[in-house]
Amino acid sequence: MTHRNFSPESFKPLHFRWEFGGGVATVTLDRPERKNPLTFESYAELRDLFRTLVYARDVKAVVVAGAGGNFSSGGDVHEIIGPLTEREIPGLLEFTRMTGDLVKAMRACPQPIVAALDGVCVGAGAILAMASDMRLATPATKTAFLFTRVGLAGCDMGACAILPRIIGQGRASELLFTGRVMTAEEGERWGFHNRLVAADSLLAEASALARSLAEGPTFAHGITKTQLNTEWAVSLDVAIEMEAQAQAICMATNDFRRAFEAFADKRKPEFEGD
Repeated sequence: MTHRNFSPESFKPLHFRWEFGGGVATVTLDRPERKNPLTFESYAELRDLFRTLVYARDVKAVVVAGAGGNFSSGGDVHEIIGPLTEREIPGLLEFTRMTGDLVKAMRACPQPIVAALDGVCVGAGAILAMASDMRLATPATKTAFLFTRVGLAGCDMGACAILPRIIGQGRASELLFTGRVMTAEEGERWGFHNRLVAADSLLAEASALARSLAEGPTFAHGITKTQLNTEWAVSLDVAIEMEAQAQAICMATNDFRRAFEAFADKRKPEFEGD
């Protein structure tokens, strides 16, 4: 898959489900009998997809979900964990860099990503949720960064950088050191979940949020996502200058002009992403 031949209408992934319509792409992890674990192949295909979405202007927002009442049980114990115990350091580093590249790709793609969370959301599944821009969850969602439970550090796939920025250093430290479950109520109270919704309306709510974003000024959304990422590590003075330049670019877009004209005409703007 390359950006030159990518068509969201005809894309047929091998390791997850894909649906596209109205500018919204829905990625569904679809191994419900195993609570939707990730494999070497699905990691790589997801990474390649999110890299390609940088160039897919027809895709304006993304929903990531899991099938069968669970989001994801993380890395497959038999297909990933077992084989990793047989690798030497170079092969292990190849794997950890590849999984980290998935998070980089999710953060670098300009489309807002809405995670629809239910049931089990643990390990690398919790990381996929964390790497999304917004998270809707059901009251049954149980999120855990399980790495210490298998003798590993909590610093996996950007967790020590991203999770504290979402829920705070102390709460992130507790989850990453203990590997304990964060309940849905805790997740909402701590700011990990944007809101809790009923299980039977989860996908509809996530899709509606994604559609509302897809109908907005998508070029400007991409700028917002870029600034949210890049302003983590700069001073306030630098951040304000970066935002001044970014906003000036957005003021030169046709969408900005459309919004003004719609406001003057007392009608809803129709954004086109340019």
